[in-house]
Amino acid sequence: MTVVDEARKRLGRVGVGLVTPIAPAEEWRRAARRVEDAGYGTIWVNEGIGGREVFTQLSVMLAATRRVVLGSAIANLWARHPATMQGAASVLADAYPGRLALGVGVSMGALVEQSGQKWTSPLGRMRDYLDGMDASVAAAPVPEVPFPRLLAALSPKMQGLAREKADGALPAAMPVEHTRLARERLGPDKLLVVMQTAIRETDPEKARGIARGTQMLDLPGSPYTRSLKNLGYEDAALSGGGSDEVIDACFNWGDDDAICERVQDHLDAGADHVCVTVFTPDLASSADEFERLAPVLL
Repeated sequence: MTVVDEARKRLGRVGVGLVTPIAPAEEWRRAARRVEDAGYGTIWVNEGIGGREVFTQLSVMLAATRRVVLGSAIANLWARHPATMQGAASVLADAYPGRLALGVGVSMGALVEQSGQKWTSPLGRMRDYLDGMDASVAAAPVPEVPFPRLLAALSPKMQGLAREKADGALPAAMPVEHTRLARERLGPDKLLVVMQTAIRETDPEKARGIARGTQMLDLPGSPYTRSLKNLGYEDAALSGGGSDEVIDACFNWGDDDAICERVQDHLDAGADHVCVTVFTPDLASSADEFERLAPVLL
């Protein structure tokens, strides 16, 4: 069985993203156990540069759970040397066979510059970084079950690199059409994990206001804006936080059935797995939401 085949079996069709920035470790443990008990197969966590370091976070949650796969969405390549990325992932995959998925990403220029580093070409940086990871494989543990390596790939060129040098791609916050195109670029033998934000709000004005509050399209050099332009959206539709059409395409809002329908749309468009995140003030509230959604999502 290939790495991709094994990952498809273990990830399941729908997973959850726990992305609250700061919380005590015991809250993370409780939330992870609740999500696992609700029946989800995968939990994804994110990372900036500094703060909640992703491999430490994954280890806490792996130790607190029994079967669920833990994934990084993403492990930020600007936060560590490529040999450290390879070694950390290999140690966890060795300790918890079949329970790790590694998503690697380049973040955004403004955030990298704030950390005191110099932003360079994302594509070139990622290619060199993956070469560095590959060069350090011999020095790392050899897991019984190899972990899948995914790239946070929004653009056609980054998706091409994911096809060439990874096990698949992990795009976020994009319309269904983007998922369909990503599957075509990756081909049938690569993983496609799609990140989607669910907003359980049926009032259109309120739901769109919550979505615009993320400022996804307003950040300097936003890769989401570039990718939406590649899909044909005009500048006017992408300004001011995004038009109603853009918000409705990128965010999954409505009642439980509407959220489930959008997730299914991405699966039908070629996604192997959809990671659903929710807007809540804390981890306990996130777990509440995922327990409520489990009967329809699973």
